[in-house]
Parts: sequence; C-alpha cells; structure tokens
Amino acid sequence: MVINLVWLGFFLVAIVTALARFLGGDAEVFARLVAALFDAARSGFDIALGLTGVMALWLGFLKVGERAGLVEGLARRVAPLLRAVFPGVPAGHPAQGAMTMNLSANLLGLDNAATPLGLSAMRELQTLNPRPHTASDAQIMFMVLNTAGLTLVPTAVIAVRQSIAMQQKVAHFDAAAIFLPTLLVTGVSCLAGFLAVAACQGFALWRPRWWLPLLGLAAGGGVLLWALSRLPSAQLAQAAGVAGAACILGLVAMFLAVGAWRRVPVYEVFVEGAKEGFGVAVQIVPYLVAMLCAIALFRAAGCMDALMGAIGSAASALGLDTRFLPALPVGLMKILSGSGARALMVDVMTTYGVDSFPARLAAIMQGSTETTFYVLAVYGGSAGLRDTRHALGCALVADAVGLVAAIGIGYLFFG
Repeated sequence: MVINLVWLGFFLVAIVTALARFLGGDAEVFARLVAALFDAARSGFDIALGLTGVMALWLGFLKVGERAGLVEGLARRVAPLLRAVFPGVPAGHPAQGAMTMNLSANLLGLDNAATPLGLSAMRELQTLNPRPHTASDAQIMFMVLNTAGLTLVPTAVIAVRQSIAMQQKVAHFDAAAIFLPTLLVTGVSCLAGFLAVAACQGFALWRPRWWLPLLGLAAGGGVLLWALSRLPSAQLAQAAGVAGAACILGLVAMFLAVGAWRRVPVYEVFVEGAKEGFGVAVQIVPYLVAMLCAIALFRAAGCMDALMGAIGSAASALGLDTRFLPALPVGLMKILSGSGARALMVDVMTTYGVDSFPARLAAIMQGSTETTFYVLAVYGGSAGLRDTRHALGCALVADAVGLVAAIGIGYLFFG
C-alpha cells in the first residue's frame, strides 16, 4: 500500500537525517523533532476541531437539500458529465449531487464549503464500494480531482498580494495579474490528474461519451475565462468575493425555502445532518494527526532544505535560469502543508518584493495547487479507507505537472 510506505518513509528519512545532523554537531536536532511531533499532533486535533462546526453546518444544510429533492435535481442536470468521469456511480445516486456541489465550491474557491461537501460525497461513494477499506475507482478519481485544486479565481492569494503591496507602497499594482496564469496552471494540473487516473483505470477516452461532455465543459470554461479576463483587477477581486458569498447564501436560502415549501421539518432535518457532520469530523482525527506528524518530522529534520539545495545545484549545473528557485519551496511545501506554503509565499513576497518574478511565481503556485497529503488523509479517513491504491501516485503526477507548468507559464507571462 503506497500511502503506508510513504508515511513510514517520512519518519525513517527524518530520523536518519536527524541522526546525521546530530553526529555533525547539531545537538538540538532531536529536541526540535520531538517538539515538532507534539506540535503537529496538537495541530491535527485543532484542525479537526475547527472543522467540526463547519462540517455540522454544511451537512445540516445538505440534509435539508436532500430531503427537499434539490440535491437529486442538481445531480440530474450534470449527470452526463458525471457519468463520463465517474462511470461506476449510478444515475441519480446521492453521491452525484454532493460531488457536483463540492467541485463547484472548489471552482469558486469556497474552501469552507468544499471540504464538508467533499467528505459527504466520499461517504456516499463508500455506499457503492464493495471493499470498504480499499478506495474504489470513483473515490480515487474524486480525491485526485480535489488534490488538483481546480479554482476559477484565487481570491485568497489575490487578497494577500494586495495587502502586501499596500505595505510595500507599490504604485500601480495589479493584484489580479496572476489570475490567468493561475487558472491555466490549475487547469493543466487537473487535466494531468484526470488523465493519470484514466490511464490507471483503463478509460476509453477516444469514445464520444468521454470527450463530448468534457469538450462542452472546456468550451463553457473558455467563455467564462474570456469574460473574467476583461475585468480590471479590482473589479475581478470584488466580483469573486461577491460571487462566493452570493453562492453560499443563495444555496442556503434555496434549501430552506424549498424545504419549507415541501413541508420538510427543516430544523429537525438540519440537526440530523449536523449530528452526522460531528461524527465525520471526529472520525478523521487519527488520519489527520498521523499524516501531519510525519510531515512535521520531515520538515524539522531539514529534509525539505536538503531537497531544495539538491534541486538548486542541479539547475545551476544544467545552466538553467534559476530565478524560479526562491518560489520553488512554495510549490513543494503546498503538497505537504497549506499553512506552511502560505507562510513561505508571504516570505518570498516580503523578501523579493510583491511585484518581483519570484513573488509572482510563488503566488501562482499557491493559487493553483492543493495540499495533497491533507486531502488524501481527510477524505480517505472520512470513509475509513486504509488502502488508497493509485490515488497518491496520480495526485503526485498532477502536482508534478502543475509545478512544471507553473514555472513555464510564469516565465511565459512574467519572465
């Protein structure tokens, strides 16, 4: 099982590296590892605890939407696309509605809504899984698409860029200049993840039932991209914020209004769903703590710094333009830790200037990728999966392609 080997590898590599540093004269390395281990365990519990309220809230509203028939209606409208991407999920299954809302929330950058909806979708997919502790083909595809992090507008990254630009007093700064490059990179990463899973699962992609729905989706996305790219940066950021808030409140209002109209006892149904959300949040604690502890040890031992040094030496030896190196830790860290990558992005913007090439590239990497190990741990844990099969390999393929695409597109736009 790949995830078991990777998890064990994080620990073994970190311990061996720490031992080498200790023998080299670093007397405090073991103390740092122990501190990182316990901090990560506490952080994993805090994350799960913070997720509990959000899970209870959204699964409560989702339960109301299910009883009102809205989730099933939404699934019917996108059934052709879902049947192409998830052939093992029967038409009209509750998982289709939850997956649709999760992918839509990710597209709009609504992380607080996307995660609980994604966990709900994983639990619905688990009802179709003949091997409860092993990820099904549909669950793998769903997790990989989530790790690819397809987002239409990187609202949070744009806001950080604008804030730092104000601190640095940068004149005529375009905070949304990374919008189009980020969208291109996240699209490439998502496509790479989909093709990797399709190859592993033997999809016959040359058949019209596969490429026709995807072609229609790409055409619609292209039109939307063209329309958004014509907006000034200030209007784009404002439009993204308004659209996100409107989607959340509109969805809640629609669920409650239709539920009341159809005589659904909305309060009782909401509480029923909220109880399920609480249970899911508690269930993911062990999985989350296990993965965060392994990653924290890997970082505290200096393994990430060693990896960066090796990549820098290789790039210099090949005579490559090394201006991308200051931003590279953001892309590598995002695979392991979202908060760590965000801190590194801010550091790059502060050190090199928010309008510099490394800072722009760091923003593209932060906005176009997702925290792979976090997604696999949380989503897999919510369904009680012990073996994620080829999910990690395909997700890392998407990450690698996305990282290379970010560097190439960054040079294309800003180099």
